[in-house]
Amino acid sequence: MTSAPVDHDTLSVATDDDGVCTLTLDRPEALNAFTVTMASELEHFFRSAATDDAIRAIVVTGSGRAFCAGMDLSAEGNVFGLDEDAAPTPADLRDHLTEAPYQDGVRDTGGKVALAIHACPKPVIAAINGPAVGIGATMTLAMDIRMASTKARIGFVFGRLGIVPEACSSYFLPRIVGLQQALEWVYSAEVLTAEAARDGRLVRSVHEPEDLLPAALDLAHSFVVGRSPVALALAKQLLYAGTSAASPLEMHRADSLAMWHTSVGDGKEGVAAFREKRDPDFTGRASDLPQIF
Repeated sequence: MTSAPVDHDTLSVATDDDGVCTLTLDRPEALNAFTVTMASELEHFFRSAATDDAIRAIVVTGSGRAFCAGMDLSAEGNVFGLDEDAAPTPADLRDHLTEAPYQDGVRDTGGKVALAIHACPKPVIAAINGPAVGIGATMTLAMDIRMASTKARIGFVFGRLGIVPEACSSYFLPRIVGLQQALEWVYSAEVLTAEAARDGRLVRSVHEPEDLLPAALDLAHSFVVGRSPVALALAKQLLYAGTSAASPLEMHRADSLAMWHTSVGDGKEGVAAFREKRDPDFTGRASDLPQIF
């Protein structure tokens, strides 16, 4: 495992020879509680990983006994880092989203992280090793797959604090578990066991603590070894877009473009390797994707 240069205050990053990156939330003394600094570092990491061809898949986990215990509520002032004098309107965020004071003083920090995760054209797996509540739970919804330790405890506890689910979870959670289940979990604000989260289809699988990270890394390797990064990235785009497409025809257009581009790119090598009974040598890069939408 080769570590990336240490330039984060709240994260640690290591990438192996197959391009599987382990991203660790690294504030164990605070149960990896989420801060504005962590938000900024996560957003920057996923934006950078999107164009870093050395990274082919990402496994996110927590240091110590927690995944992420939610927002760090010990910060001075507005603990969410928001400008209480901004008085934003829907029109403000529609027309001036990335301008001051809205970019840094109004936009949900967890939402900016979720958008960066969602935009990353690589498989992203959450290895939820312990408590994951509030933003600790909602940030995982933008990841492609969630796996949990038997010690994981997952809670959408916003109602207890008088706030709402954030990090684009109103988009992701109902799509993952269905609207009825999402509403029940948000209304109740109860903390779920790993087994309850699995039964509700939030997590893929539950593992003994010592087996969780190896299982997540094995799954990540199975996604990228001998696979085309371009085909994988385009497939991710297509499947997410398909969940909210207006019609099959809309996705037929995108499928057709993606199929054309891959058939004249890595697809040629894939077909040749199949015919010659050898492993393919794909040369396409996820940092150089064709436009299909």
